[in-house]
Amino acid sequence: MDKKTIYFDNAASSRMDERVLEAMKPYFFDVYAVATSEFGYSLGIEAREALDLARAKILSALGNPEGKLIFTSGSTESSNIAIKGVVRNLSGKKGKHIIVSKIEDFPVLNSAKSLERNGIKVTYLDVDKYGLVDLNQLKDSISKETILVSIQHANQEIGTIQDIKTIGEICDRNNVIFHSDATHSFMRIPFDLSKLSVDLLTVSAHTFHGPKGIGALFVREGVPVAKWIDGGFQEFDLRAGVENIPGAVGFAKAVELVTKEENETLRNLRDYLVEKIQNEIPYTTPNGHPEKRIPHNANITFHYVEGESITLHLDMKGFAVSTGSACFSKSLEASHVILGIGGDHERAHGSVRFTFGRFNKKEDVDKMVEALKEIVRQLRVISPLKGEKVR
Repeated sequence: MDKKTIYFDNAASSRMDERVLEAMKPYFFDVYAVATSEFGYSLGIEAREALDLARAKILSALGNPEGKLIFTSGSTESSNIAIKGVVRNLSGKKGKHIIVSKIEDFPVLNSAKSLERNGIKVTYLDVDKYGLVDLNQLKDSISKETILVSIQHANQEIGTIQDIKTIGEICDRNNVIFHSDATHSFMRIPFDLSKLSVDLLTVSAHTFHGPKGIGALFVREGVPVAKWIDGGFQEFDLRAGVENIPGAVGFAKAVELVTKEENETLRNLRDYLVEKIQNEIPYTTPNGHPEKRIPHNANITFHYVEGESITLHLDMKGFAVSTGSACFSKSLEASHVILGIGGDHERAHGSVRFTFGRFNKKEDVDKMVEALKEIVRQLRVISPLKGEKVR
């Protein structure tokens, strides 16, 4: 590449911090054995100690809840284990019904659809115009057949934060297992899992400058999850296979590096971007809750243009963002999140997500908005969606 890309798609994945890589290196080249018990050889014991320490650091960041942290290959596997593992264990013993929201990320939605094809009844909860789950519908949907509820902590596209405290309490009162996908909220907003009625929690490292290919599932003590991968007895006999020790160490290091100050900086950058766009580019609509949202996410619809066109033109100018346009999806479907909050296809097609990370600066925002103003103006001139007022 001739030019450096200014990256605003940190919710998809973020650049790994060099300090994370340095923490991982010894477990590629020096302590490279599989993790063995105290009765193994020295390298294996060192590997086991590193794995256990990484697990303890991540559990500490979660508030040291009572339960196990299972290392996985990422958030997709974690959510699959949580949902399918519980259903596999309890289906036929308690019932065959689960509940998810309509705007969940694909690991949860597609797990639910897979189970639905195999005889499990699924209720898909509505959300309001900001993306908040209808709690009354949740209460009304729970029955004696309900095994599990899976509702995300924060939305992957519009950043809305759900009230998982109240949702957990509803599930607890009804003796229903509650799973939440916290991929986009973990380390970006504070929460103490020891004080929440959340039975299963999905987290991942790659969204806050950790390595790809490593995630985790928290399983509260006593929650029945069927073993996911057969083989050995790794990960508390829930997920067989050689553990990704460098990945786990990198995950823990990434957790250590996130600060309150960093998250406040991301919030300020996000607010600055939204204000500049609304002041300088007409016919735009922010998506998501104005207050109950993760600090590094902005999702904006640019009316009368396609988000795909904006994304491609920004890329040519050296900026990386993502879009909810149907043309940008392999399924050729518009963003299910924007449609879920009541937006029409035009609003979904024109939506662009900007997500901030540690390496973004205020001048990056200024440069992108200047490019964005000209791109949107030019696209509206040729857009078949426009009216005379936007020429």
